[in-house]
Amino acid sequence: MLVNSVAYRDGKKIADITRDEISTYLDRNDCIVWVAVRDPEPHELDLLEEEFKLHPLAIEDARHGHQRPKFEEYGDSLFFVMHMLEPDGDELRVGEVEIFVAKNYVLSVRSRSDRNFADVRARCEREPELLQHGTGYILYALMDAVVDRYFPILDSIETQLENIEDRIFAGTSPKANIEALYGIKQDLVTLKHATAPLLEAVGKLHGGRVPHLCTGLGDYFRDVSDHLGRINQSIDAARDMITTAISVNLSLITLQENEVTKRLAGYAALVAVPTLIAGIYGMNFDHMPELRWQWGYPLSLAAMVIIDSYLFYRFRKAKWL
Repeated sequence: MLVNSVAYRDGKKIADITRDEISTYLDRNDCIVWVAVRDPEPHELDLLEEEFKLHPLAIEDARHGHQRPKFEEYGDSLFFVMHMLEPDGDELRVGEVEIFVAKNYVLSVRSRSDRNFADVRARCEREPELLQHGTGYILYALMDAVVDRYFPILDSIETQLENIEDRIFAGTSPKANIEALYGIKQDLVTLKHATAPLLEAVGKLHGGRVPHLCTGLGDYFRDVSDHLGRINQSIDAARDMITTAISVNLSLITLQENEVTKRLAGYAALVAVPTLIAGIYGMNFDHMPELRWQWGYPLSLAAMVIIDSYLFYRFRKAKWL
Protein backbone atom coordinates (compact mmCIF):
# COMPACT_ATOMS: atom_id res chain seq x y z
CA MET A 1 0.00 0.00 0.00
CA LEU A 2 2.89 2.41 0.78
CA VAL A 3 3.85 4.49 -2.26
CA ASN A 4 6.50 6.64 -0.60
CA SER A 5 7.34 8.24 2.73
CA VAL A 6 9.63 11.23 3.15
CA ALA A 7 10.77 13.37 6.07
CA TYR A 8 11.41 17.12 5.75
CA ARG A 9 13.00 19.72 8.01
CA ASP A 10 13.11 23.45 7.42
CA GLY A 11 11.58 22.97 4.00
CA LYS A 12 14.23 20.49 2.84
CA LYS A 13 14.12 16.77 2.38
CA ILE A 14 16.20 14.93 4.93
CA ALA A 15 15.41 11.28 4.21
CA ASP A 16 13.28 8.70 2.46
CA ILE A 17 11.96 6.66 5.36
CA THR A 18 10.63 3.14 5.63
CA ARG A 19 7.37 2.00 7.12
CA ASP A 20 9.06 1.12 10.42
CA GLU A 21 10.77 4.54 10.68
CA ILE A 22 7.59 6.61 10.45
CA SER A 23 6.94 6.52 14.20
CA THR A 24 10.48 7.65 14.96
CA TYR A 25 10.18 10.75 12.79
CA LEU A 26 6.65 11.51 14.01
CA ASP A 27 7.99 11.71 17.56
CA ARG A 28 10.45 14.40 16.54
CA ASN A 29 9.33 18.02 16.81
CA ASP A 30 11.63 19.43 14.18
CA CYS A 31 10.44 17.62 11.05
CA ILE A 32 7.42 16.80 8.86
CA VAL A 33 6.51 13.37 7.57
CA TRP A 34 4.73 13.12 4.21
CA VAL A 35 3.32 9.65 3.54
CA ALA A 36 1.46 8.55 0.39
CA VAL A 37 -0.65 5.39 0.41
CA ARG A 38 -2.58 3.72 -2.39
CA ASP A 39 -5.57 1.36 -2.13
CA PRO A 40 -4.87 0.19 1.44
CA GLU A 41 -6.56 -2.88 2.90
CA PRO A 42 -8.81 -2.46 5.97
CA HIS A 43 -6.18 -3.84 8.35
CA GLU A 44 -3.60 -1.47 6.87
CA LEU A 45 -5.92 1.46 7.57
CA ASP A 46 -6.14 0.25 11.16
CA LEU A 47 -2.36 0.43 11.39
CA LEU A 48 -2.37 3.95 9.94
CA GLU A 49 -5.03 5.01 12.44
CA GLU A 50 -2.87 3.80 15.30
CA GLU A 51 0.37 5.16 13.82
CA PHE A 52 -0.89 8.69 13.13
CA LYS A 53 -3.55 8.77 15.87
CA LEU A 54 -6.24 9.61 13.33
CA HIS A 55 -9.75 10.53 14.33
CA PRO A 56 -12.09 7.49 14.17
CA LEU A 57 -14.69 9.31 12.04
CA ALA A 58 -12.07 10.39 9.51
CA ILE A 59 -10.55 6.95 9.14
CA GLU A 60 -14.06 5.48 8.85
CA ASP A 61 -14.69 7.70 5.80
CA ALA A 62 -11.40 6.54 4.29
CA ARG A 63 -12.29 2.93 5.01
CA HIS A 64 -15.67 3.06 3.29
CA GLY A 65 -14.73 5.39 0.43
CA HIS A 66 -17.18 6.88 -2.10
CA GLN A 67 -17.41 10.04 -0.04
CA ARG A 68 -18.64 13.43 -1.10
CA PRO A 69 -15.79 15.99 -1.43
CA LYS A 70 -15.59 17.71 1.94
CA PHE A 71 -13.48 19.29 4.66
CA GLU A 72 -13.59 18.31 8.32
CA GLU A 73 -11.67 19.73 11.25
CA TYR A 74 -10.89 17.42 14.17
CA GLY A 75 -9.11 19.39 16.89
CA ASP A 76 -5.62 20.20 15.61
CA SER A 77 -5.93 17.98 12.53
CA LEU A 78 -7.68 18.47 9.18
CA PHE A 79 -9.33 15.93 6.92
CA PHE A 80 -10.04 16.48 3.23
CA VAL A 81 -11.80 14.29 0.66
CA MET A 82 -11.40 15.05 -3.04
CA HIS A 83 -12.45 13.24 -6.19
CA MET A 84 -9.82 12.35 -8.77
CA LEU A 85 -11.24 12.09 -12.29
CA GLU A 86 -9.46 10.16 -15.02
CA PRO A 87 -10.59 9.33 -18.59
CA ASP A 88 -11.48 5.66 -19.00
CA GLY A 89 -12.51 5.09 -22.60
CA ASP A 90 -15.65 7.13 -23.24
CA GLU A 91 -16.36 7.55 -19.54
CA LEU A 92 -14.80 9.19 -16.49
CA ARG A 93 -13.43 6.99 -13.72
CA VAL A 94 -13.98 8.53 -10.31
CA GLY A 95 -11.22 7.96 -7.78
CA GLU A 96 -10.70 9.47 -4.36
CA VAL A 97 -7.95 10.91 -2.25
CA GLU A 98 -8.32 11.40 1.48
CA ILE A 99 -5.79 13.78 3.01
CA PHE A 100 -5.04 13.80 6.74
CA VAL A 101 -3.08 16.85 7.89
CA ALA A 102 -1.61 17.70 11.27
CA LYS A 103 1.30 19.85 12.43
CA ASN A 104 3.93 17.18 11.82
CA TYR A 105 2.49 14.96 9.08
CA VAL A 106 0.55 14.76 5.83
CA LEU A 107 -1.02 11.42 4.94
CA SER A 108 -2.67 10.97 1.53
CA VAL A 109 -4.75 7.85 0.91
CA ARG A 110 -5.46 7.36 -2.81
CA SER A 111 -8.15 4.96 -4.03
CA ARG A 112 -9.25 3.81 -7.51
CA SER A 113 -6.83 6.18 -9.23
CA ASP A 114 -3.76 5.46 -11.35
CA ARG A 115 -2.19 8.91 -11.34
CA ASN A 116 0.05 9.66 -8.37
CA PHE A 117 1.39 12.84 -6.78
CA ALA A 118 5.07 12.42 -7.63
CA ASP A 119 5.00 15.69 -9.57
CA VAL A 120 3.50 17.46 -6.54
CA ARG A 121 6.24 16.16 -4.29
CA ALA A 122 8.90 17.26 -6.79
CA ARG A 123 7.34 20.71 -6.99
CA CYS A 124 7.38 21.14 -3.21
CA GLU A 125 10.98 20.01 -2.99
CA ARG A 126 11.93 22.60 -5.62
CA GLU A 127 10.39 25.32 -3.44
CA PRO A 128 11.90 24.87 0.04
CA GLU A 129 11.13 28.48 0.95
CA LEU A 130 7.43 27.71 0.53
CA LEU A 131 7.67 24.26 2.08
CA GLN A 132 8.83 26.02 5.24
CA HIS A 133 5.19 27.02 5.74
CA GLY A 134 4.71 23.44 6.91
CA THR A 135 1.99 20.92 6.25
CA GLY A 136 -0.48 23.63 5.20
CA TYR A 137 1.56 24.27 2.07
CA ILE A 138 1.68 20.55 1.25
CA LEU A 139 -2.11 20.47 1.57
CA TYR A 140 -2.35 23.41 -0.81
CA ALA A 141 -0.02 21.74 -3.33
CA LEU A 142 -2.07 18.53 -3.30
CA MET A 143 -5.36 20.39 -3.68
CA ASP A 144 -3.98 22.59 -6.43
CA ALA A 145 -2.78 19.53 -8.35
CA VAL A 146 -6.15 17.78 -8.10
CA VAL A 147 -8.03 20.90 -9.22
CA ASP A 148 -5.63 21.58 -12.11
CA ARG A 149 -6.26 18.05 -13.38
CA TYR A 150 -9.92 18.96 -13.86
CA PHE A 151 -9.08 21.52 -16.56
CA PRO A 152 -7.97 19.05 -19.30
CA ILE A 153 -11.13 17.03 -18.67
CA LEU A 154 -13.27 20.16 -19.01
CA ASP A 155 -11.40 21.18 -22.17
CA SER A 156 -12.01 17.73 -23.65
CA ILE A 157 -15.72 17.95 -22.86
CA GLU A 158 -15.99 21.40 -24.46
CA THR A 159 -14.17 20.14 -27.58
CA GLN A 160 -16.57 17.20 -27.86
CA LEU A 161 -19.50 19.56 -27.49
CA GLU A 162 -18.22 21.83 -30.28
CA ASN A 163 -17.76 18.81 -32.58
CA ILE A 164 -21.31 17.63 -31.92
CA GLU A 165 -22.67 21.11 -32.62
CA ASP A 166 -20.92 21.01 -36.02
CA ARG A 167 -22.39 17.57 -36.68
CA ILE A 168 -25.91 18.78 -35.84
CA PHE A 169 -25.85 21.28 -38.70
CA ALA A 170 -24.03 18.87 -41.02
CA GLY A 171 -27.11 16.66 -41.23
CA THR A 172 -25.79 13.63 -39.34
CA SER A 173 -28.01 11.22 -37.43
CA PRO A 174 -30.13 13.17 -34.91
CA LYS A 175 -30.40 10.13 -32.65
CA ALA A 176 -26.62 9.73 -32.48
CA ASN A 177 -26.22 13.43 -31.72
CA ILE A 178 -28.69 13.33 -28.85
CA GLU A 179 -27.04 10.20 -27.39
CA ALA A 180 -23.64 11.92 -27.57
CA LEU A 181 -25.03 15.05 -25.90
CA TYR A 182 -26.47 13.02 -23.04
CA GLY A 183 -23.11 11.28 -22.62
CA ILE A 184 -21.38 14.64 -22.31
CA LYS A 185 -24.04 15.79 -19.86
CA GLN A 186 -23.29 12.78 -17.65
CA ASP A 187 -19.57 13.70 -17.66
CA LEU A 188 -20.45 17.26 -16.68
CA VAL A 189 -22.58 16.00 -13.80
CA THR A 190 -19.66 13.87 -12.61
CA LEU A 191 -17.33 16.87 -12.81
CA LYS A 192 -19.86 19.06 -11.03
CA HIS A 193 -20.16 16.57 -8.17
CA ALA A 194 -16.37 16.74 -7.77
CA THR A 195 -15.98 20.52 -7.87
CA ALA A 196 -19.08 22.13 -6.36
CA PRO A 197 -18.70 20.69 -2.82
CA LEU A 198 -14.94 21.28 -2.98
CA LEU A 199 -15.50 24.97 -3.69
CA GLU A 200 -17.39 25.26 -0.43
CA ALA A 201 -14.70 23.32 1.45
CA VAL A 202 -11.79 25.41 0.14
CA GLY A 203 -13.67 28.55 1.08
CA LYS A 204 -13.14 27.64 4.73
CA LEU A 205 -9.35 27.89 4.30
CA HIS A 206 -9.17 31.58 3.41
CA GLY A 207 -11.01 34.45 5.00
CA GLY A 208 -12.84 34.24 8.30
CA ARG A 209 -11.61 31.75 10.86
CA VAL A 210 -8.82 29.86 9.14
CA PRO A 211 -7.39 26.66 10.67
CA HIS A 212 -4.05 27.26 12.38
CA LEU A 213 -2.24 24.94 9.95
CA CYS A 214 -3.30 27.14 7.00
CA THR A 215 -2.42 30.48 8.55
CA GLY A 216 -0.46 32.69 6.17
CA LEU A 217 -1.52 30.69 3.10
CA GLY A 218 -4.77 32.50 2.38
CA ASP A 219 -3.60 33.76 -1.01
CA TYR A 220 -2.73 30.24 -2.12
CA PHE A 221 -6.05 28.71 -1.10
CA ARG A 222 -7.86 31.69 -2.61
CA ASP A 223 -6.16 30.84 -5.90
CA VAL A 224 -7.47 27.26 -5.68
CA SER A 225 -10.92 28.65 -4.92
CA ASP A 226 -10.69 30.89 -7.97
CA HIS A 227 -9.82 27.91 -10.19
CA LEU A 228 -12.76 25.97 -8.82
CA GLY A 229 -15.04 28.94 -9.43
CA ARG A 230 -13.91 29.13 -13.06
CA ILE A 231 -14.48 25.41 -13.52
CA ASN A 232 -17.98 25.57 -12.04
CA GLN A 233 -18.89 28.53 -14.25
CA SER A 234 -17.62 26.66 -17.32
CA ILE A 235 -19.61 23.59 -16.31
CA ASP A 236 -22.79 25.63 -15.98
CA ALA A 237 -22.16 27.28 -19.35
CA ALA A 238 -21.53 23.90 -21.00
CA ARG A 239 -24.72 22.48 -19.50
CA ASP A 240 -26.69 25.42 -20.93
CA MET A 241 -25.06 24.79 -24.31
CA ILE A 242 -26.07 21.14 -24.17
CA THR A 243 -29.66 22.07 -23.35
CA THR A 244 -29.67 24.49 -26.29
CA ALA A 245 -28.04 21.94 -28.59
CA ILE A 246 -30.64 19.31 -27.72
CA SER A 247 -33.43 21.83 -28.39
CA VAL A 248 -31.88 22.80 -31.73
CA ASN A 249 -31.45 19.14 -32.65
CA LEU A 250 -35.09 18.41 -31.86
CA SER A 251 -36.15 21.51 -33.81
CA LEU A 252 -34.17 20.32 -36.84
CA ILE A 253 -35.88 16.93 -36.57
CA THR A 254 -39.26 18.70 -36.59
CA LEU A 255 -38.22 20.78 -39.62
CA GLN A 256 -37.13 17.64 -41.46
CA GLU A 257 -40.45 16.00 -40.69
CA ASN A 258 -42.29 19.10 -41.95
CA GLU A 259 -40.29 18.98 -45.18
CA VAL A 260 -41.23 15.34 -45.68
CA THR A 261 -44.88 16.13 -44.94
CA LYS A 262 -44.87 18.94 -47.49
CA ARG A 263 -43.31 16.70 -50.13
CA LEU A 264 -45.87 13.99 -49.51
CA ALA A 265 -48.70 16.55 -49.65
CA GLY A 266 -47.35 17.91 -52.94
CA TYR A 267 -47.10 14.50 -54.58
CA ALA A 268 -50.54 13.59 -53.24
CA ALA A 269 -51.98 16.71 -54.91
CA LEU A 270 -50.32 15.77 -58.21
CA VAL A 271 -51.87 12.32 -58.05
CA ALA A 272 -55.26 13.62 -56.89
CA VAL A 273 -55.95 15.68 -60.04
CA PRO A 274 -55.83 12.82 -62.59
CA THR A 275 -57.54 10.56 -60.09
CA LEU A 276 -60.41 13.06 -59.79
CA ILE A 277 -60.86 13.43 -63.54
CA ALA A 278 -60.53 9.71 -64.21
CA GLY A 279 -62.92 8.98 -61.37
CA ILE A 280 -65.59 11.28 -62.75
CA TYR A 281 -65.45 9.69 -66.21
CA GLY A 282 -65.36 6.24 -64.68
CA MET A 283 -68.83 6.50 -63.14
CA ASN A 284 -70.44 4.95 -66.26
CA PHE A 285 -73.57 7.17 -66.43
CA ASP A 286 -75.39 7.12 -69.76
CA HIS A 287 -75.83 10.85 -69.96
CA MET A 288 -72.50 12.63 -69.31
CA PRO A 289 -71.09 15.74 -71.06
CA GLU A 290 -68.70 14.90 -73.87
CA LEU A 291 -69.04 11.20 -73.11
CA ARG A 292 -69.24 10.28 -76.77
CA TRP A 293 -67.36 13.27 -78.06
CA GLN A 294 -64.46 12.38 -80.37
CA TRP A 295 -61.97 14.67 -78.56
CA GLY A 296 -63.17 13.91 -75.04
CA TYR A 297 -60.46 11.36 -74.18
CA PRO A 298 -57.41 13.35 -75.38
CA LEU A 299 -58.88 16.52 -73.83
CA SER A 300 -59.17 14.78 -70.45
CA LEU A 301 -55.57 13.61 -70.64
CA ALA A 302 -54.43 17.07 -71.66
CA ALA A 303 -56.33 18.62 -68.73
CA MET A 304 -54.60 16.19 -66.36
CA VAL A 305 -51.16 17.07 -67.73
CA ILE A 306 -51.76 20.83 -67.77
CA ILE A 307 -53.18 21.00 -64.25
CA ASP A 308 -50.45 18.73 -62.81
CA SER A 309 -47.77 20.73 -64.59
CA TYR A 310 -49.13 23.96 -63.13
CA LEU A 311 -49.29 22.42 -59.62
CA PHE A 312 -45.77 21.03 -59.99
CA TYR A 313 -44.52 24.50 -60.99
CA ARG A 314 -46.19 26.14 -57.97
CA PHE A 315 -44.92 23.45 -55.56
CA ARG A 316 -41.38 23.80 -56.86
CA LYS A 317 -41.57 27.56 -56.57
CA ALA A 318 -42.76 27.19 -52.97
CA LYS A 319 -39.94 24.66 -52.40
CA TRP A 320 -42.32 21.90 -51.43
CA LEU A 321 -40.83 19.61 -54.06
